[in-house]
Amino acid sequence: MKKFIETLKNCWKIEDLRQRLLITLLFTAIYRFGSFVVLPGINPSMLDKLQSQTSGGLMSLLDMFSGGAFSNASIFALGIMPYISASIVMQLLAVAVPYFQKMQREGESGRKKIQWYTRALTVAILVFQAPSYLLNLKMQAANALATGISWTVFMIPATIILAAGSMFILWLGERITDKGVGNGISLIIMIGIIARLPQAFVQEVSSRLTAISSGGIIMFIVEILILYAVVCASILLVQGTRKVPVQYAKRLVGNKQYGGARQYIPLKLFAANVMPIIFAQALMFIPLAVVRYQSENASSVVQQLMDNRSLLYNVIYVFLVIAFTYFYTAITLNPTQMAEDMKRNNGFIPGVKPGKDTAEYIDTVMSRITFPGSLFIAFIAIMPALAGLLDVQQAFSQFFGGTSLLILVGVVIDTLQQIESHLLMRHYDGLLNSGHTRQGGVAAY
Repeated sequence: MKKFIETLKNCWKIEDLRQRLLITLLFTAIYRFGSFVVLPGINPSMLDKLQSQTSGGLMSLLDMFSGGAFSNASIFALGIMPYISASIVMQLLAVAVPYFQKMQREGESGRKKIQWYTRALTVAILVFQAPSYLLNLKMQAANALATGISWTVFMIPATIILAAGSMFILWLGERITDKGVGNGISLIIMIGIIARLPQAFVQEVSSRLTAISSGGIIMFIVEILILYAVVCASILLVQGTRKVPVQYAKRLVGNKQYGGARQYIPLKLFAANVMPIIFAQALMFIPLAVVRYQSENASSVVQQLMDNRSLLYNVIYVFLVIAFTYFYTAITLNPTQMAEDMKRNNGFIPGVKPGKDTAEYIDTVMSRITFPGSLFIAFIAIMPALAGLLDVQQAFSQFFGGTSLLILVGVVIDTLQQIESHLLMRHYDGLLNSGHTRQGGVAAY
């Protein structure tokens, strides 16, 4: 504890780091404040049906990423997800369309162009998504609109407000990245997720203490121990890398020698991040969307697909997570491009010929580490369902795995690494009692 307090003092002593931390806290506070500002003309006390709609399914996922703003009919109701969707589309275009492939290889100028296209696509998505949200709001809470205002008139200014709110969140995220600590977009998503933790924790404690058949405080302690183990496993998953050695040839320029050093390519065990889980969840929500009004007459198979704790649902879910892990890893990592860049810089993998053989070697290594990584992420993905079988409350079970846990772990590690780098540059001790937060992570062989 003394070491932790001393580290906090060191963070406060460094003026640049202190300013960055304060800016980060200020902008995240602005984001949380805006998530409670309701759309003009909407009565927040009449949103019970909308809030019950977000208790499960795809709506609960959207509400989680927006930090509850979706169910509050807030000006930030659409959150940062339109920008995330636009970024995913641009990543896919950079793989499939030669124009964007060329742009990606143009360095900083190409990155700025891609960023401009991403923002333009975000606005296009908002123009479609904002009216869709308002139509759903009308269906779920038609009486929430103030008397004397028609929904037709309300739609136009409300669409502008929702789109502006989402773009303002994007601006906040970029300012946090530039002036604060950590990745701003990721931090905003994390704040939205972690804002639900205190209420979920209190509900879980009260349910264990009030219901005798639930196991009481002993079962709650077991839950915390399981959660701790899952968090540790997630950290290993996020940090795990396979280091491929690369040797660079020696070059003589005048009287100086360059190159000749051995470096490493860190191939991550978890290169796809949370995208496989998000894609798999989106597909698994389709049966629910199709038969949500016909659940009484649905067949047993469809009913199992609608139950996220059923065996059939989780078997298909695991298969989709594994498949999307391979798919997203394939589109984000290009072994041929990596081999060409290595050859261009006079680098080679010891014992492997440059060019095609190097690309095949990298592809083989990625295939070998992607399989255990996909199994691991599939296990993390179904942990909320397994926690539900132990009578854990649904709100609290979401923190046992899935997108919530992986985003929290990834963002916290990235933020701590940036704080660590600021401390080490000023010759202070890092955040850990033994050793420092390693950028490369744990080697996975």
